Amino acid sequence: MDRSSIEPLLEDLKNPTEKVRDRATQELWRIWFHQKGVYGLDFLQRAQVLLDRGNLKEAEAVLTELIQDQPDFAEAWNRRAVLYYSMGDYYKAIEDCRVAIELNPVHFGALHGLGLCYATLGKYRDAIQAFQQALAIQPFALINQRLILECTARLS
Repeated sequence: MDRSSIEPLLEDLKNPTEKVRDRATQELWRIWFHQKGVYGLDFLQRAQVLLDRGNLKEAEAVLTELIQDQPDFAEAWNRRAVLYYSMGDYYKAIEDCRVAIELNPVHFGALHGLGLCYATLGKYRDAIQAFQQALAIQPFALINQRLILECTARLS
């Protein structure tokens, strides 16, 4: 992914105006979901419909097929991580989050998800680190601020 094309949006995430941040967030998600065009978006949408219907194994199969065909598609890895998280398979979710982050180091969603997985597993220091990385990209994300505080409190 060409970072220069998203650099202005990343700067907008740090803007004090909420409307500017929200627009930038939405646009980044749009770019990430459309990275592989209609082909990739179709797979992601099919997987989401299956997930919404509770067909977790079928959703996993669709995402795995997409990942095998397009292994550099960060959002496919992130979506499968979300699926694994919802299934309670936190270690698989962590693996997929890590790949998504490797492919797209500014993927605040994957960083947030990584933090959620670690927090759920009681690995609070790792969770704090992931939430801090997400917060460095999205400094106004109150959820990450709150989760850092919660995880820090659990360390005591």
